[in-house]
Amino acid sequence: MKIITTSTWDDELWKDASPLYIEAFGEKGAKPVKIIKNMLKKGIAELLVGYNESTPIVMALIGKLVPEQIMIIDYLAVSKKVRNQGIGRQFVDYLKEKAAEEGIQTLIIEAESEETADNQRRIEFWHTCGFRLTEYIHTYIWVPEKYKALYLPLAGNKQISGEQLFVFINKFHGLSFREK
Repeated sequence: MKIITTSTWDDELWKDASPLYIEAFGEKGAKPVKIIKNMLKKGIAELLVGYNESTPIVMALIGKLVPEQIMIIDYLAVSKKVRNQGIGRQFVDYLKEKAAEEGIQTLIIEAESEETADNQRRIEFWHTCGFRLTEYIHTYIWVPEKYKALYLPLAGNKQISGEQLFVFINKFHGLSFREK
């Protein structure tokens, strides 16, 4: 798989990533493009797209809190056409390697906590990638869904509470939506 990464806005790369992004998150949970552009402009995010030959098959939007040595996988989407073929796990392995090379100590992902088959399948995917689920359930004031956090320590075996993970996640969201 060929992976292209950018930390600045790239119309061509977004043209490849956006169908995957909309397919996975378009009905709910997708950030407006204006916010994604803001995240890249502020240097707190990167957009990654993985290709099978010239076909985009996976994308991710990752956030970084450099002082805290945290990488947040804000969005990860695999094309429906290639799901359950190990592409997502291969991409997460790439993110782990990238994070370790950059001195990141912990990867974080949040997942909807409602016990539905889809949500359970997503959480199981993250478990197979080595992530640990926390019990804390977070309620945002701006969306009705409740969330849990999962994390993967890359250095050591430290335990992190769900409450602490959401401190990091909320900091990242705050930076993402703030204009300056």
